[in-house]
Amino acid sequence: MSLTLKAVAFIQTNRQGFSCCFWTLNSSTMRLMKKQTCVLFCLFGFVLLYNFLSWSKTMLLLNQIETSGSKRPEDNITILLWHWPFGVRYKLERGVCMDKYQIPRCFLEDKQSLFAQADVVVFHHFELWTGQSKLPLHLTRPPMQKWLWLSLEPPMNNRNLSSYNNLFNWTMSYRRDADVFMPYGELVSKRTNVTYVIPKKSDCLVCWVVSKYKANHSRSQIFQQLKKHIPSKQIEAYGLWSNRPLSNKKLLSTISRCYFYLAFENSLSTDYITEKLWRNSLQAGSVPVVLGPPRSIYELSIPPESFIHVNDFSSIKALANFLSQVAADRERYESYFRWHNYYNVRMYTDWRERLCNICMFYDQLSKHKKVYNDLYSWVNK
Repeated sequence: MSLTLKAVAFIQTNRQGFSCCFWTLNSSTMRLMKKQTCVLFCLFGFVLLYNFLSWSKTMLLLNQIETSGSKRPEDNITILLWHWPFGVRYKLERGVCMDKYQIPRCFLEDKQSLFAQADVVVFHHFELWTGQSKLPLHLTRPPMQKWLWLSLEPPMNNRNLSSYNNLFNWTMSYRRDADVFMPYGELVSKRTNVTYVIPKKSDCLVCWVVSKYKANHSRSQIFQQLKKHIPSKQIEAYGLWSNRPLSNKKLLSTISRCYFYLAFENSLSTDYITEKLWRNSLQAGSVPVVLGPPRSIYELSIPPESFIHVNDFSSIKALANFLSQVAADRERYESYFRWHNYYNVRMYTDWRERLCNICMFYDQLSKHKKVYNDLYSWVNK
């Protein structure tokens, strides 16, 4: 029997508003078409299922990203400084982090009106404890926003911290275990091989610059003991305490004439190493005699043969004798400067550079939920 098609087309609208077309065919053709239709429906179902699973996976991933607070590598990071440290303002330009410090996708702001848009809000502690500024506890804090506590002062200068528990996510400090480690200085490799010339020395064996002198401080007591074992003409003190202040212009050139500089910290605290080492001694071109953290901590930042640690000696008299012996041995003294042939001293003094560095840590830190439940205990450990 020849294939005959009786086309009977009709349109019927169902409850969902769709239209269907039906054709009447002979029995063999109908069976074939049923099989083909079944296959097509199966394929169509698999496509729908695949698309649904892909969509679900994407939505789950986006939800995880949103929940963790992480940002995509191409996203910008906004750092809001709530108040300028010590009231000293710097000019903020949109691209300062990239233009001056080659740190991409990092933008600094100091307008408090941008609080809701900030990824990180930075609070310098000095303005908080003096009452010059207050935490914005009255504002609605975005869920993913991080609060950073900033202080480069030793624990004794940070006063009571109990009111800041459960508020800060990150810390920024000279402490190596801070979330954002920010030293006063560091050594960086030289780009060119230029032989270092040691500054010409005078009769000054040891010098010290101090303004806030307190007789009960360890550094003051050691200085007074050194004076007993070093001729008075060979040990000099500068600063407000000795009525011999030095301007910034004359500071380094004056220190450079001395064989050794007393890089004594005013507080013996964890990792506390300040400009007394980096600027007053290493940059000036005088061998540092250090008093601060243990030798092992200093050696994390500078070569072991570049400095002399007070703790290495059984007595202050032994230290004084050692300094005289080294100064008298030219080759031995010059060995303390070999590192200068390979490194330069880089100082961190611009608050903008310090703030831009937060972005270098951001991607790693933002992956973890963290809050300081007892800020005082961390600062004072």
